[in-house]
Amino acid sequence: MHPRSHGIVRAAAAFGVAALAGLSLFPIMSRAAEDAVTIPAPAKDIAATAGPQTVVLAGGCFWGVQGVFQHTAGVLKAVSGYAGGDKSTAMYEIVSTGATGHAEAVQVTYDPGRISYGKILQIYFSVVHDPTQLNRQGPDVGTQYRSAVFAQTEEQKQIADSYITELNAAKVYSKPIVTQVDMAKGFYPAEAYHQDYLVRHPEQPYIVFHDLPKVRNLKKMFADYYVEKPTLVGDVAAN
Repeated sequence: MHPRSHGIVRAAAAFGVAALAGLSLFPIMSRAAEDAVTIPAPAKDIAATAGPQTVVLAGGCFWGVQGVFQHTAGVLKAVSGYAGGDKSTAMYEIVSTGATGHAEAVQVTYDPGRISYGKILQIYFSVVHDPTQLNRQGPDVGTQYRSAVFAQTEEQKQIADSYITELNAAKVYSKPIVTQVDMAKGFYPAEAYHQDYLVRHPEQPYIVFHDLPKVRNLKKMFADYYVEKPTLVGDVAAN
């Protein structure tokens, strides 16, 4: 399947279309989500501060990234969107071409009194995605699916950089981490039909095969930080 074909299938699924003529769903379902990796917490972390903090994280399709953090204790909001490009091109159909510089990303707003920045990074590198895959995650291929941390402060950037160095030195993965760490230049929320997608479409084949296993891994590996009821962007009952 051409890399763009999966984007077309995802867009169709988001609107409730079961299949498109001439496109097979089999390649999408050819392998399940990556197994989670047990990794140590970062040696350095940010001291708890008063008031919510945010970080923007990219790790493949934003449906799964958002879904994991919506089930994470201490996360106040997780919004799917686009980071790394201009506001004028922050639209799904254009971002999906891979030519805008954007990555599908999730803006995570959290309470540092309940969960630390370091713990969020540990969950991100462990269960959210495979940080050793360059410009792809599973069946999703292109720079828009790259692994990236868009730090909000210089301290966030320094800690993410040092954590990657620690993890590479510990050889917890079979290959080096390729995650980019950049200062955030802007985050643009995705279209409404992409928000709360995992919660609203738990039986969609892509979600079942690639994203629900990530939520189960969160519950298994970070039980103290798992919450059953997700924190939603919108009112699910209204959709």
